[in-house]
Amino acid sequence: MILSFDNVYFAYDGNPVLSGINFTMETGELLFLIGASGSGKTTVLKLIYMDLPPKSGVVAVGEFNSQFMKEKYIPMLRRKLGIIFQDFRLLTDRTIEENLAFVLHSVNSPKKEVKRKIFNALSLVGLSHRRNSYPNQLSGGEQQRVVIARSIINDPILILADEPTGNLDPETSKQIMDILKDINAQGTAVLIATHNYELVKNNPARILKLQDEKLYSVTLIDS
Repeated sequence: MILSFDNVYFAYDGNPVLSGINFTMETGELLFLIGASGSGKTTVLKLIYMDLPPKSGVVAVGEFNSQFMKEKYIPMLRRKLGIIFQDFRLLTDRTIEENLAFVLHSVNSPKKEVKRKIFNALSLVGLSHRRNSYPNQLSGGEQQRVVIARSIINDPILILADEPTGNLDPETSKQIMDILKDINAQGTAVLIATHNYELVKNNPARILKLQDEKLYSVTLIDS
């Protein structure tokens, strides 16, 4: 087991968002987290990378546990995770290679490994030929592939993808999903939060749905 929520409750300014949330995720699993906008999907992800602490209950990620988590250990947790944001969050004044190198330098990767890791990550997403380009020279789909490369560059145990196809056309969305499935097939767990139900229908995996503060296991998606 790589992730667990045990009776987790969370509220913003006293307004409940999640109530009595329980689920686990296994090593190497692909999992969809669905729900309407505002249902709490991003909140779940923030609880996982411990940007938010639960008001009650326990979130456990690998050897890390929210109940005993000290702030100084949060960066150590995040090094174990790959996070794919919908809005990319790339450094616009740096090349793609420099964006990825920044991540590696921040965790003190040996210099001799930096080039190799960057090449491997960009090759996996089909962008090794764009390593000297700047983010604004890439399409939205290419930028999202760079974000995926950034998310895998430290060999995470779990990738969290927050609406990874939210701003992309259907064909590019399929390409992004294919890359995520390839990463998952190599043994990395992937949790995808999305309201793109077509994406979920076309990629069979376990589905959890957030609705009215609760979490439900579902097998079929209603349009």
